[in-house]
Amino acid sequence: MNKNNSIVAIYPSHTAAEAAIKELQQSGFDMKKLSIVGRDYHTDEHVVGYYNVGDRMKHWGKIGVFWGWIWGCFFGSAFFFIPGIGPLLIAGPLVGWLVGALESAAVVGGVSALGAGLVSLGIPKDSVLRYETALKTDKFVLIAHGTNEDTTRAKEILNRTNPETLEHHQ
Repeated sequence: MNKNNSIVAIYPSHTAAEAAIKELQQSGFDMKKLSIVGRDYHTDEHVVGYYNVGDRMKHWGKIGVFWGWIWGCFFGSAFFFIPGIGPLLIAGPLVGWLVGALESAAVVGGVSALGAGLVSLGIPKDSVLRYETALKTDKFVLIAHGTNEDTTRAKEILNRTNPETLEHHQ
């Protein structure tokens, strides 16, 4: 899979993001090529970072039912506290790429660790800053990865779900 080919959509709520994921799933899109990032509302625990690739991570916060469903659909899940953004929940292949960026000390000036992971996917820095801003305002970022054919198909499907923004990065 070419990780440098992505469609990124921003949704204003977990219900809108969930509807988009269900639309992709019902259309036969490979769920292993999908990642989602959203803020965690359950901040009683002061976890710095946790990831669990290949197994199911459980989370029960304010929107725990949504995240519980996500953990069941996606391969790989993570919880990170990103300074400047806050607690983030991430599911999908982005987890591995983010961890890889952190482990290789891939630092990109002006962006967070999440931003460094997104830049490593080939997403331009100016777009990364918009996605980080969206996350700070409690929106959800959905990323479809894959071949040009995969992402073109994902773009057609996601267009029907009325995202706030939809960008194709090649």
